[in-house]
Amino acid sequence: MDDNLFSLSGRTAAVIGGGGVLAGEMAMGLARAGADVAVLDFNAQAAEARAAAVRELGRRALGLPVDATSKAGLQASLDRMLAEWGRADILINAAGINSSTPFFEITEEEWQRLIDVDLKSVFLACQVFGKAMVESGRGGSIINISSASSGPPLSKVFTYSITKAGVNNLTQFLAREWAPNQVRVNAVAPGFFPAEQNRKLLTDERVATIMAHTPMARFGEADELAGAVVWLASARASSFVTGTVIRVDGGFTAMTI
Repeated sequence: MDDNLFSLSGRTAAVIGGGGVLAGEMAMGLARAGADVAVLDFNAQAAEARAAAVRELGRRALGLPVDATSKAGLQASLDRMLAEWGRADILINAAGINSSTPFFEITEEEWQRLIDVDLKSVFLACQVFGKAMVESGRGGSIINISSASSGPPLSKVFTYSITKAGVNNLTQFLAREWAPNQVRVNAVAPGFFPAEQNRKLLTDERVATIMAHTPMARFGEADELAGAVVWLASARASSFVTGTVIRVDGGFTAMTI
């Protein structure tokens, strides 16, 4: 086997939401595989802290504050990457929020906020970074972060589930459209990885239900997402993979009764 099959040396990546726990570990995985990483996050301090951690691995890194629902903000981040490094090869769309509001109590404002952060941000980032990849002639890899709730949906997270179903559909659509340009578009659907976004949902009763439905009978660890991301990012290891949703869920979606 080629020892360099998973190498990302010479490639650059943008990780949107990279100041968070899960996407932050994805950024570190890309850096360990050799990529230079721009960490984009609404929280400027979190973005820079993760960028500093990437630099400690000997890779170049940028910590860029951005509102992922702003096309102008995303374009400015891409422009900074191109000015610094001259290329943008990999995009991870991992901005996200969640809510457990009962259906009849969901306001239009809450509905729109989740749609904007969890789905519109993916649409806009794919427009901005995808266009650059298509026009570069070098291709690229876009990895959208989906969810075990993208279908069939989990209970308690109505709007979130709808956005993630949309992410899957958008992923497949763009994979088809951009395949001739060698821009691959895939998604990773994590199972249950405790983080600030979902911690309030993990009541004792819900944890027991999750464990009973997860063959591996445990939560995922943040760094366990890195392997799937590095594989999908690699132009060699996953060169014939596009339009798919990779589930990293301990067997959760393989379980019935």
